[in-house]
Order: sequence, then C-alpha cells, then structure tokens
Amino acid sequence: MTVAAAPPRRSARKAKGDGHLRRAEILEAAERIFVAEGYEGATIRKIADEVGVSSTALYMHFQDKGCILLEICERTLRLLYERNSEIAAKPLDPVVRVRMMLEAYMRWGMEHPNAYQLVYSGRPAPAGPWPEAARDLSTQCYESFCGVVREIGAAGRLRAGTVDSAAQALWMSCHGVVALLASRPNFGWADRDELIAVTLEGLLNGLVAD
Repeated sequence: MTVAAAPPRRSARKAKGDGHLRRAEILEAAERIFVAEGYEGATIRKIADEVGVSSTALYMHFQDKGCILLEICERTLRLLYERNSEIAAKPLDPVVRVRMMLEAYMRWGMEHPNAYQLVYSGRPAPAGPWPEAARDLSTQCYESFCGVVREIGAAGRLRAGTVDSAAQALWMSCHGVVALLASRPNFGWADRDELIAVTLEGLLNGLVAD
C-alpha cells in the first residue's frame, strides 16, 4: 500500500499582538540570525519565520533588514552609554569609577552576547559607515569612560602611558574577555565572576598607582 507523503510543514503563524512586544521579538530573533548567518545570510523571511509571523507583517515594523540591524546596534549602545554616564557622575574616586565602568561593560556584553557581537565584533551594515546616531553613541560610550581615566591621569596616578593609551588598553582588554566568551561559549572558561575580578585586578594594579 502506498503511503501518501506528508505535506511540507509551514511555520506556525502567531496571532496579532501588541506592536511593541512584537517589535522586541523581531529584534531578538534578528540578533540571533545575524550572528549565526551574517548580514547576507539573514533574510527577512528567516527572521519572520523565527518570530512566527509573515514577511508582510514584519515589513509593518521595519522597512528592511538594514533598519533592523541598525536599531539593534543603536539600542544596545544606548544602554551602555546610560550605564557609563550614571557611573561617571557618581561622587567616587576615579579609580573606583573606572573599575565600575569596566565591570559594567563586561557584564553588559555577557548579558547581551548576540548584540555585543553585532556592535563590537562585526560590521553593523553591509557596506559603508554607520549612521550618525550610532557613531555618536559609540563615541559617547568611550568618551564617558575616557573622561574618568583622564581624572586619574590628571592626579599623576598612571604608572605608564598617556590617558589615551591607558584608556584604550583598558577598554580593549575587557573587550577581549567579552568577545571570546561570546564567540567561544563551549570552551572551558573559568567562572565569569572570577574572570571579571582577575581581569580588573591585573589591569588596574598594573596601570594605576595608589
């Protein structure tokens, strides 16, 4: 007896819901797909299927996948900038604030590994420069951090380098920790809290005099 072939499965479509929540779902799904498949491999259809909506419904929220990617990057950078600004304004010793900002940076990257890779470990657009808003936020994130390092330098507490080289070395070193954790999640890394603590101790004890 011949058994009829089962019809191809189609993605289950979701009922219409709250626009804000659906938009957030699209951004979260797109983050995963952009990281896994790159900009060219991520299509509107794939993103729509991941969310469980039609491509037509997705276009009601975003004009194209470039707009989705840029919103992910801007949203993530804004969160980092807000955290940096809050810490920078605290009435604390600048070394304490630098430590807090670096720890917040690493924890933020660990909390949002997909978005982090898009922002700091990949290209935010298929070609050409970032849009003005994203470039401004990226610059402001770094400048708010560098401003506190500048206070340490002004007090004569840097053991080596200039304010710029010290700030950049600190930022780049912490980026390396987060980027490797995000891109190699199956490696036998030490406990994350311990990695953060050891990284900060080594960097600040090496660069900053008491």
